[in-house]
Amino acid sequence: MSDNNPTTPAHGKIALVTGAGSGIGRAVALELAADGYRLALAGRRIEPLEALAQELRAQGREALAISTDVRDQASVDALFTTVEEVYGRLDVIFNNAGIGAKAVPIDELPVEDWLNVINTNVTGVYLCSRGAFALMRRQQPQGGRIINNGSISAHTPRPFSAPYTASKHAVLGLTKTLALDGRAFNIAAGQIDIGNALTELSARMTKGVLQANGTTAVEPMCDVKDVAEAVRYMASLPLSANVLNMTVMATNMPFAGRG
Repeated sequence: MSDNNPTTPAHGKIALVTGAGSGIGRAVALELAADGYRLALAGRRIEPLEALAQELRAQGREALAISTDVRDQASVDALFTTVEEVYGRLDVIFNNAGIGAKAVPIDELPVEDWLNVINTNVTGVYLCSRGAFALMRRQQPQGGRIINNGSISAHTPRPFSAPYTASKHAVLGLTKTLALDGRAFNIAAGQIDIGNALTELSARMTKGVLQANGTTAVEPMCDVKDVAEAVRYMASLPLSANVLNMTVMATNMPFAGRG
């Protein structure tokens, strides 16, 4: 966590958050703004992005809402063109945009649902990391930080989660590769793997989730602000230090051990 007074912009650095309109992305954007970052807020729906930008501006922060489809190269290219034109550089990107699919056996999952998850969670992270890497590589001073939103599913699946689990395993591999390839350009890359953060999308889990033994059980949840503060910490490190992989989860959720 930064030691800076959260009511005073600390450094004027630039952060980009994808999927910033709700849930984890919104919470992270608020934390980074409190730490002095100027924000670029990206997502498919402009209305929640504009609402968040207005909220931040009312607090004296600087924020820009940019409608973006991370699955589309032209849309992502336009996003980074706008960031560079408006801010001149990028210090941190939080690749948060992602989706899941309905929990069904793999042979019952429509191929288009598989492709939608992969295109969003893998290709989307690739395209945004690619854009961030290019900008961070050519800007002066050179460098920056890429933080990817992984998942507990980057390590252990839930039942009937083939597309989501495959996508998050892929993100983990991409994160490690970015961390390696970024060394020459002062670009640090890390991943936060989140387990059961309570958001609008995860609220259903409080009513019961299918378990590996075939039962359905209510699972513990953690506050999304705790996750956002962890991302804020990762972003606050000097580029000479890096959190390659961090797991933030509800303490008693069924992940460690056998549940």
